[in-house]
This record gives sequence, C-alpha cells and structure tokens, in this order.
Amino acid sequence: MGTFPERLAALLETRAARPEAIAEAAALRPRPAAPPGASGRLMIIAADHPARGALRAGTDPLAMGNRLDLLERMCVALARPGVDGVLATPDVIEDLLLLGALDGKVVIGSMNRGGLAGSAFELDDRFTAYTAPAIAAAGLDGGKMLLRVDLADPATVRTLEACANAVTDLAGHGLMAMVEPFMSTRGGDGAVTNVLTTEAMVKAVSIASGLGATSARTWLKIPVVDRMEEVMAASTLPAVLLGGEVRADPDAALAGWQAALALPSVRGLVVGRSLLYPPGGDVAAAVDAAVGLL
Repeated sequence: MGTFPERLAALLETRAARPEAIAEAAALRPRPAAPPGASGRLMIIAADHPARGALRAGTDPLAMGNRLDLLERMCVALARPGVDGVLATPDVIEDLLLLGALDGKVVIGSMNRGGLAGSAFELDDRFTAYTAPAIAAAGLDGGKMLLRVDLADPATVRTLEACANAVTDLAGHGLMAMVEPFMSTRGGDGAVTNVLTTEAMVKAVSIASGLGATSARTWLKIPVVDRMEEVMAASTLPAVLLGGEVRADPDAALAGWQAALALPSVRGLVVGRSLLYPPGGDVAAAVDAAVGLL
C-alpha cells in the first residue's frame, strides 16, 4: 500500500480528481462478520470532535486541527489487535475509507455536530452531519448523537426532538443508535459544562433511554462517574464508556474503565483523544492498554 506519506498524497489527489472514489470504496468495503455487540466487547476509536470545533487534546488547543496527523494516529489505532472500529463524521470516515483503514471494521457515523464548542447556540445541537438514510446508504453500522440537557435552556427541547427522530429513523433502517447523554449547565461566563455526578447521569440515562419510537437498537455512550452501578441500573440498554479529556494520569482512566466494565450492561469502550493523543505520544501502547481491559 506504500508508505503513509504516499497514501496521504494519493488521498489528496483522489479527493480532488475522483470524488466518486468515496462511494466506490464504501460499496466495496468488507463489512464486519456480525453486527455491533454480537461478538462480545467493542473497542471503538472516536474522532468526531473536530466537526464541533473541539480541537483540544491535553495541553494543545489545536491538536486535532492537523488532519493529516490525526489520520496517521487513527490508522495506527485501527490497525492494533482488538480494535473493532471507528466513530467519526463523514469527512473523517471518507478519508479513512480512501486510506483502506476500515475493512472489516464497525463504523458509526456521527450525526449532530451543530452545537459548536463555545458558541451561544451550543445546546441547540442541530444535526449537520450524517442522516439515517445516508448511514444506511454508505453501509455503516449505526449513528451516534450527543444529547446535552440543560433544563434552563429552551434550545434543549429541539435537540431532544431531533435525537428522538434520529433514534426512530436509525431503528427503521435496522441500525444502532448510539446516544451520548449529559445533564448540562451554562455558567456565568457562558461556558457549557456537563454535570458528572451520579445523580445527574442517572437522570440523563433515564431521559436518553426513552427517546424514539423504539429502543430496540439504542445503545448509550456514557462517562465513568462515581457509583457507576447506580448509573447503569437506570436502564437495561447496552452501554459503552467514553474516554473524555486526555488525563495526565492514564492509569487512573484505565482503572475507572476496568471497574465499570465489570457491570453487566457495559459492553465496551469508545475512546478518542485519550488514546490518540496520550501522554508520551505512543498511540499503539495506549490503545493496547485499553484493549487489554476487554
């Protein structure tokens, strides 16, 4: 396949000269042998942050703003044993398709990225990326949506309705709907903060579980908080754990994931920045350590 710089050069040329190659690659991509969750634990690498303008990883405010560097890190992660797939927006997924990195992988398309980080309209999280029909047409395995509930912000109800419709539409196509719920609040400086308490996550999980005309294909994507057994008792839906911000102490993150993975409805990990931009920079080692928990 050539060196990675050569593959990137071919990607850039294809993007400009043969845009139809994306649909061709999607049609020819070998699919996973079983649907997500059917074969045990899931290990998914997430890279949908840039489309919401959230580019920070660790101390670097623009870490995810270098697309070529991100793609190289993604390819390293996806090639590690035990990594099942990726969660990303159309642009990233299409780059990875053209790089040949998604053969046999679970692919989850990120749907609502309109709530740009730091914006006045952040909680009016419009669906600006994948739609359920587009996910089905591209041969992907499901769609992911972010649901931040601020009881003081009227924009929340529009996001609730949009997420409910997306859950229904994905189920109609026989596809997974992955919902990432939070109770959120906006501080005096205007910044949106997710409330990471046990009580808040119990409420968020309860709200998310009832979205849509059916919950048959709904999964939850949730953070590790205190008393995770109480959080997971709020729903019977399968769940995956998210990674969140890059931590200075990766061992602490691993310990939190390991404890939560012991709960019966927790089915795996969906982690992005923590593994793609680890302290020390060794992506392969960070991914291998996370896979080892599964």
